[in-house]
Amino acid sequence: MVRGRPILLKGHERSITVVKFNFDGDLLFTGSKDHIPSVWRSENGERLGTFNGHKGTIWDLDCCRFSKRVITASADASAKLWDCETGECIKTFDHHGPVRGAAWADGSNMFATISDPFVEHNAQISVYDVPEDDDPRNYPDTPRLEIDLPKIDGKRVNATNIVWLNLNEALFVTFDNGSIRLYDPVTGEELDEFFPHEKKINRVSFNQDKTLFITSSADFTAKLYDVVDLRHLKTYKTDRPVNDAVISETKDHILLGGGQEAMSVTTTSGKVGKFETRFFHLVYEEEFGTVKGHFGPINALAINPNGRCYASGAEDGYIRLHFFDKSYLDMKDPVPEATVEGEDDEETDEEEKSDDSSDSD
Repeated sequence: MVRGRPILLKGHERSITVVKFNFDGDLLFTGSKDHIPSVWRSENGERLGTFNGHKGTIWDLDCCRFSKRVITASADASAKLWDCETGECIKTFDHHGPVRGAAWADGSNMFATISDPFVEHNAQISVYDVPEDDDPRNYPDTPRLEIDLPKIDGKRVNATNIVWLNLNEALFVTFDNGSIRLYDPVTGEELDEFFPHEKKINRVSFNQDKTLFITSSADFTAKLYDVVDLRHLKTYKTDRPVNDAVISETKDHILLGGGQEAMSVTTTSGKVGKFETRFFHLVYEEEFGTVKGHFGPINALAINPNGRCYASGAEDGYIRLHFFDKSYLDMKDPVPEATVEGEDDEETDEEEKSDDSSDSD
C-alpha cells in the first residue's frame, strides 16, 4: 500500500502537535512542542525553513489559500502572522491565555483564534482583520470580535479546534466536552450546538470543498458528518483514543491516527502501543489496512490534496512522509454491482443455448 521506506522528517526536538499541507499540496507545515514551526517540500522532504519567535508549544497553524501568509497559535498566549516566503514575523497578536487554534477565513483577509481560560479570563474566540493589501503596521492589535466562552455549571469548557465554514457563513468550533458549536462571525451569536461525542474532540478535519467533516475523539471513535445539515453519516470504531482523522480527496478512504495517551507510554514497542495509521473505507466503515512505524501515539495526520502521499506526526518527534504505491493508487474499490432487470434472464437464456449447441455436437 505504501511505497518503500517513508521519508523521515527530523526537524523537531519534541513531540509533533500539527501537520498540514497547503492548498496546492506542494508544502507541508509542521508544529511541535519545541516552539519552532517548520515548512518542508512535500515531494522530497527537504526542509525549506522555520518560523522563529514563539516561546511556547505550537498548538495549531494555518496557511492561507495562496501560501503567502501563515498564522500560528502558541501556548505563549500569542498568535503570530508570518510571511510564508521569507519566514519573517509580520505581526504578533497577544491573547489572555494559551492559543489553541487558528484558522484563515475564505479570502484570507481575516482569521479567527481560540484561546484557553487563564486566571480570571474565560476562554475566548477572537476574529482579527488582516487585509492583504493594507500595511501590516495598520493592523489593529485588538480583535474585531471577541466571543466569551463562560463556564457551564461551574466547569470550564475549552475549545479544541476552529474552522470557517464556506463563504465565512459561520465559525465552527469543537470543545473538550464532546460538543460542536456554530457562531455567527459578525455578531458572535451562537447559531447551533450538538454533541457528536461523549468525550473530548481532539481534532476535526474537512475535505477540501468543505462538504464533509470528520471528528476524532478520546471516546475511541471518529465520526463523519455532512456539513450542510450536520447529519451524522458514518462512525469508525477503534480500540484506542483517536487523535486525528483525515478524509482522502481522491478515494473513499479515511485515515485514522491515535494510540495510548502519551503519559501511559513507557517502554511499549510500536506494535503493542498500537501507533499505526489505520485505513478505513469511508462508506463501508471497514478497516482494510495499517501502516506502522512510529514509537509513540500519532498526534497529527494530513493527506496531500493530490492523494499521492500522507504525513503523520507523533509523540516521538518524527514526521513520516509516506508515498502510496502504484497498487494503492490504481486500486478500484469493490462496489457491489446492481444487476439491471432482464440481464439475468438473458444470461440464463444464452447459457441454455450454449448447452444445447454442445449437446447437439
